[in-house]
Amino acid sequence: MNVATYDINELKRRMSGAQAVLKQELSGLRTGRASAHLLDSVHVDAYGQNMPLNQLATVSVPQPRMISVQVWDRSMVHAVEKGILAANLGLNPSTEGQVIHLRIPELNEERRRELVKIAHKYAETAKVAVRHVRRDGMEALKKLEKDHKISEDEHKRMDTEVQKATDQAITDIDHALATKEKEIMTV
Repeated sequence: MNVATYDINELKRRMSGAQAVLKQELSGLRTGRASAHLLDSVHVDAYGQNMPLNQLATVSVPQPRMISVQVWDRSMVHAVEKGILAANLGLNPSTEGQVIHLRIPELNEERRRELVKIAHKYAETAKVAVRHVRRDGMEALKKLEKDHKISEDEHKRMDTEVQKATDQAITDIDHALATKEKEIMTV
């Protein structure tokens, strides 16, 4: 039983991790001004692997509606551009040498809707991560019962705990999404 108690705390910790990632991604969706965090989710195929943008360049905000990306290695400029475009952030890179400029468009109704779609995509990814943690927990409980380390009643009780933790995590994700959506859509 001690193993399973530890297990539920570990599952809750992993679910909280998915929520923390979502909050970080949502914080990158700025409504009205440029933010270096907007590029936190950008990954680039560089040196034979998939790397976060911040390991290849310096991201700065020289103006309220402009993000500058100073790429350290000239040979990686094109790869960084591709990574930014692949992130589907609705930004078009403009390159001058090793510096990529990203102009943040005015937040018209269409751009707000794009940001909301991106926020929904982030939330769905977080929900999938939470469901994966739930599945891992349920499988661990089945194994514990099969190996006769917990009884059927304990399995059912712990199953309920895992489901409650999952439901709470999904509710928290939905709340964070609703808050961000309201922030984005408020004129």
